[in-house]
Amino acid sequence: MHKLALIGFGVVGQGLARILHEKHEELKKKYGFECSIVAVSDLNKGSAFKAEGLDIEKLLELAENESISQYPGAETGWDAIKTIKESGAETIVEVSYTDIETGEPAYSHFNAALEAGKHLVTTNKGPTALFFKELSELAASRGVEFRFEGTVLAGTPALNLAELCLAGNEIREIRGIMNGTTNFILTNMELGKSYEDALKEAQELGYAEAVPDADVEGWDALAKVVILSKSVMGADIGVSDVDRTGITGISIDDVEKAKKDGKRWKLIGKVTRDGDKVTASVAPTMIDITDPLAAVGGATNALTFVTDLMGEVTIVGAGAGKIETGFSLLVDLLEIDRREK
Repeated sequence: MHKLALIGFGVVGQGLARILHEKHEELKKKYGFECSIVAVSDLNKGSAFKAEGLDIEKLLELAENESISQYPGAETGWDAIKTIKESGAETIVEVSYTDIETGEPAYSHFNAALEAGKHLVTTNKGPTALFFKELSELAASRGVEFRFEGTVLAGTPALNLAELCLAGNEIREIRGIMNGTTNFILTNMELGKSYEDALKEAQELGYAEAVPDADVEGWDALAKVVILSKSVMGADIGVSDVDRTGITGISIDDVEKAKKDGKRWKLIGKVTRDGDKVTASVAPTMIDITDPLAAVGGATNALTFVTDLMGEVTIVGAGAGKIETGFSLLVDLLEIDRREK
């Protein structure tokens, strides 16, 4: 029985909890996987700890209506660090908010978990992009897993594809649509909407934040490009090494001209290897209509891996969503369980 502690219980944490609750019997029967959530700590929703495990349905109900600190019979008032160190969980699921500039407070959570010899599973892009090498080395020194599938395309298994299914290939380039919000905006601009109207609709649908800079200025895609550079290409590339341009300069005229030329605008994140040199970029790019990425519309994400043995391999799927991102955490938990058996 794996004991889990969740740091953060917003959309993604609740998505994982819902999956674990609804698929409990299936996971046990098919994979021999059993787990219990013994602790949850969330900056806004409070905290709860019970050594024998928390009832997931009750947790979800409290998170929606009140505070998880109201959980009957649970110890409460624990901050993230105390939860990591004293809950008795073997695996920490870190799904707090992302800060691409400093990585905090999640970086401190990551360090505390790995220093304590606990497996770490996360969807948090900030610390993973900024401190990948240090965190990987710390995990290895403690004999634990550091897994982060959900940091790139949520539940669409981009990193597992590279690590497992494309093992033995030389991956020469990775390029793709890594941000669903910008893809939604550009798709709608092709339908004749202005950038402003397309952005407004994205905000109304919950794809874009009130302050959308992380998406439209390319910062979200940049973090994912850095993670791919480090984890797949083994390159020591930092945030400042990536050429970044967002989509705010793309006009209806640009979109119409591309259509006439048989092309389509996409915000493309790219990592390229040339010998020992690896370069990375994020920029609006006109791609040919025959490119597999050109057919990917709306809030969907996609990545093309250019390899020596398989040629081009493209994976397409959801890059966000409560259940979809929760699923990425489940995939990592199942992989940790598989490796321990």
